[in-house]
Parts: sequence; structure tokens; C-alpha cells
Amino acid sequence: MVTAFRRPHTLFALLFAGLLGVSFLSLTPRSALAVEADPALGSVTDLLGRQVKVHLPVRRVILGEGRQLYLVAALDTQNPIERIVGWRKDLIQSDPDTYGAYLRKFPDIAKIPTFGGFEDGTFDIEQAISQRPDVIILNIEAQHATEDARYIEKLDALGIPVVYVDFRNNPMQNTEPTMRLFGQLFGKQARAEAFIDFRNQQIRRVTDVIEARHPARPKVFIERIGGYTDDCCLSFGNENFGLFVEMAGGDNIAKGIIPTTFGQLNAEQVVVANPAQVVVTSANWEAFAPGGHWVGVGPGADMTQARQKLAWYTQRPAYAGIKAQDDRAFHAIWHQFYNSPYQFVAIQQLAKWFHPTLFADLDPDASFRQLHEQFLPVPYEPGYAVSLRQTEDKP
Repeated sequence: MVTAFRRPHTLFALLFAGLLGVSFLSLTPRSALAVEADPALGSVTDLLGRQVKVHLPVRRVILGEGRQLYLVAALDTQNPIERIVGWRKDLIQSDPDTYGAYLRKFPDIAKIPTFGGFEDGTFDIEQAISQRPDVIILNIEAQHATEDARYIEKLDALGIPVVYVDFRNNPMQNTEPTMRLFGQLFGKQARAEAFIDFRNQQIRRVTDVIEARHPARPKVFIERIGGYTDDCCLSFGNENFGLFVEMAGGDNIAKGIIPTTFGQLNAEQVVVANPAQVVVTSANWEAFAPGGHWVGVGPGADMTQARQKLAWYTQRPAYAGIKAQDDRAFHAIWHQFYNSPYQFVAIQQLAKWFHPTLFADLDPDASFRQLHEQFLPVPYEPGYAVSLRQTEDKP
């Protein structure tokens, strides 16, 4: 049992801060949430099965990954940043186009304090404590780093609970409980359930058809984080995009080679497998690989430029002579689908590429637009996928 005490009053917090050498910041509340009476003490179960006591609903939240905004925005749609008092800077760097859309709508997002990651040892616990959070939400891959540094015990002593979530390692298993956990923390359970229902309906538009029709499955290779690094051939095992491929009626050639969610094949393994389709997950990674071979798909992407950059991948030695070369069956899709509750868009797009006749009436672009209109505060901008088969791209 993980125990978190009542959120400390200001004087109590200052005394602890003095002991820790922490200088608390003088913060102006973001909204009325910060001046209401204390919420009631409750208990939640995180994605590691830990029972964590938290005052619910939470009012001041630190996001251990900025891309958790993808779900937060679907819950606090009117003002998705009102509870966020700190976050990791990955959204700003890894998805600058989405960040820019929120910045235009909510300029105060630029004032949210940022920090590095637990995994790489750049997290500043003193900075986190100074924000007086009601909860810190971390991805499960941060567990070992937080345990090694004894962050949980240090934060627990100050009444700051930590909960773990997962959209990345086992997304098809963990996305729903993660969404429900956010809903419970934010007091937005009904909103979370509506989002879950919408997502499941959209996934079934593919899986029900595949189950009923049993189409022949093309061999598919997913190249992970194309252009982020020059390495080849990073991919997925039988989870995340690897599982999305299977759900969409494809045959992921890496599923029997990579035993976990993430891994790497060598070029010879790809050539021998002879995939009929190659899908590159990529994004705007100018912050990490300036001028690199990444395909800048994402909100508002230039499709002409994206297609030109995608053509470079046909020259990789790993793809020399494979079946995908015959009809230029090379595609690029927004990498951030791998780490968000929006996976249904990727599943629909993959199905459309693998079985264009079977899914002739399915429009992933329209599905994602509908999600924005029903749940998100920023307008939809197309540009999340591109193919060398130009007739399959949206205008």
C-alpha cells in the first residue's frame, strides 16, 4: 500500500522545503480550482497495481510526460492546462506542431515549468516539490529510475503521491485503464468513459471487418522513428504499432523476432522476410535531427514535402528488391499514435493501406476530425499520414 498524506499547508510545505534546501516559488493559481476547499481523500489503483491515496479531484498536477496532454485535453477541454503546474518538455520537442496548436489557443501553456526525464536522470525533484502538486503522473518506464533514486519515498514524505500510467509499452491492454485513472483523478469519469466508448467503436470498424472477412494478410515491416536516428531497422514486436498492424489485417514480420514491444532487426532479416508493405513511423523531429530524413507528418504537415522525404526510404539497403518496391507500397504515419489514446486512427489508416478495397468507405481523417470536434479544444488539421501511392492520400 502506498500512502500519501494530506496535501501540506503552505507553512508545513515551507518548513519541509527549508529542510530540503528547496526554494518555493510564489505561484498565482491558474484557476478557481486552486482556491476551492480541499478535495476528499480517496484511493486509486495505478497501472502497476499500486493502491495510492490521493485527494480527489486533483487540482495541481505534474505530468511526467508532456504528451499526456493528448488525454488531459479530452477531459479538461475548456482549459486543458488549468491543472498542469509542471511537465516534461517532450511535447515541445517531439511534437512541436501539436504544442503550437495549443499555444495559439492557450498562450499560458508557455508558462508551465518544464523539466527533464526520470529515465535520463534530469528530473529535478526540488523543482517538482516547489510546484506543490496534488499528484505526479509518470509513465511506467520511469519506475526503475524513481525506485533507484527513492523519489517515491521522498515525495510521499511530503504528501505528494505518484501514479503510473501507460500508453506506450502495452497500449492495447493499458490505454483504457489509464484513461479511467485520469478520469478518476480529474473527477471526469463520465467524460473518460465517453472517450473510451468512441475509441472502441472506431477500432471495431476495422477489427469487426477483419474478423468477419479474414482477408489475406500482407507482410508488413514497421520502421520505428524513421529519421530520428540513422539506425536501421528499429521496429516493434507484437505490441504497439506491431499489434496495430495485426489488428489492421497485416502480418508484422518482426513479431517473431522482437520479443518485447521495441527492438531492432538487421537489414538482412528484412530482405529475407520480403515485406509487401513498409510503414515508417515518423514526425517533425527538427529539435533532435535538424534537416534529417524524418518525414514531418502531423497536424498541418506539407504532404508534398512529406511524400518527397518518404521516397528516400525506398533507397535503404534493407528494402532492396523486396515486394514493397514493386508497387511503391511505402507509407509514413505519425509516430505519436504510439503514445497516445488516438491509436484507432493508426489502426484505421493501416487497414486502409493494407486492404484498400475492403475499407474503401473508411476515412481515418474524418474519424480523427470527429474526435477533435467531440473531445478536443483545438481545431483539426490533417497531415498525419502519407503514402507513395498518391491516390490514397487525402488532399
